[in-house]
Amino acid sequence: MRALWLLPLALLAGCSDAKPDKTRLVIQRFFGACEAQYGRSIDIAAAEGECGIMTAMINRFEAENPDVEVVENVVFWPGYDQLTAQLAANDAPDLVTMHGSVIPDYQARNLLEPLDADLAAIGAPPARFTSAARAAVTVQDRTWGLPIDTWAPLWHINMNLFRKAGLVRGGKPILPHSPEELFAQAAQFRARTGKPYLVQGAANEYAGFTRNFYTFVMQQNGALFRDGRANFRTPAARNALQLFKTIYDRDFTTKNQDYSAAVAGFLNGDGGVFLVGTWMVGTFDMESRKSSGALANGGYTVMPYPKLFQREATFADGHNWVMPRNSRRSPGTRAAAVRFLEFFAGHAKHWARTGHLPAFQAIIQSAEWRALPHRDNLAILANTAQPLPKEVRRQFPIETIVGTEAAAAIAGAKPIDRTLSDMERRVNAVLENL
Repeated sequence: MRALWLLPLALLAGCSDAKPDKTRLVIQRFFGACEAQYGRSIDIAAAEGECGIMTAMINRFEAENPDVEVVENVVFWPGYDQLTAQLAANDAPDLVTMHGSVIPDYQARNLLEPLDADLAAIGAPPARFTSAARAAVTVQDRTWGLPIDTWAPLWHINMNLFRKAGLVRGGKPILPHSPEELFAQAAQFRARTGKPYLVQGAANEYAGFTRNFYTFVMQQNGALFRDGRANFRTPAARNALQLFKTIYDRDFTTKNQDYSAAVAGFLNGDGGVFLVGTWMVGTFDMESRKSSGALANGGYTVMPYPKLFQREATFADGHNWVMPRNSRRSPGTRAAAVRFLEFFAGHAKHWARTGHLPAFQAIIQSAEWRALPHRDNLAILANTAQPLPKEVRRQFPIETIVGTEAAAAIAGAKPIDRTLSDMERRVNAVLENL
């Protein structure tokens, strides 16, 4: 996830004791700080964006639960170094935002509390989650968090440029169904618009390379990991890297843009399809409602990654609420934490406005969610979004290894076969030294 992460505003408040007549609940989260705009807001429906909605939800919970004093710690993304230090000092927060890909690292060291009984008691059992959300919080048949959402990389499309390129039919973008179709469409796009087909934040931004690699291996039914070890020296992995090397070699993509430059470039009409995640849906949709700009007058839509190989699949991760272990946590504080989880589950429809996929199946099936912009296009992700297997630990450092190696192969700095060998060796070195 990318955003402008600000300095924590509430960490010092965590050092104070709760008021005598209140239970102190420490909620630690990322998603940025926006106190100036939403610090006093309890109107969840009026809030916008990840930070705004999250802040308003926490404020509303505290307003409706006057016996609870909420200490809100806003951490630098993703905040895991700080959490690890807090756990070492037995001073962990009561609830923490955590990626599903990170849960196995903490669960394996007995640093999280299972929440099966609590979620059942508040009416939010795993059976209500989408399959992707359920997979995110399930390890060894136990549930280790309340899912907040599922996020995935998407194809954000400049429809104004697609029309100019002749790649719109019946008001919908024409998407490729094979690598060959993608190359043909990209050539047509450049010939008619003078611009590259893809916009990518590729400079010092290795997560995108990893997500693309994982997605197109998954679409070929490739097993990225076997028996807890990397499995990258495969035809499927080679095909995935070759796909993006061909795109790079034929100048079908922007180059040398970091994440911020790529966002600005897409907003300025630098290319047709921006490969970035669910968190940008709201921002781009708002631009499409303006009367001027590259996406103006309805010039934007968004789709899941097209099926270029055997099956529909998109690599995914998600945000979740987890409860770190803390031997000093009182029963009253734990009860307040569970009460917050119940509150969040009851207001989850508001979080669904961020652009991320809802964690609850009922929300995806609701007319209210489907009425939000572009959601019908994205609903299929509830079934096709696919995280890595839960036995794969250390997914964040692995992401960096895979991304840096993939970037080298795509730019031609290293042969693909050597890249896959080095990628597999380096990842297995991490896994072997857990």
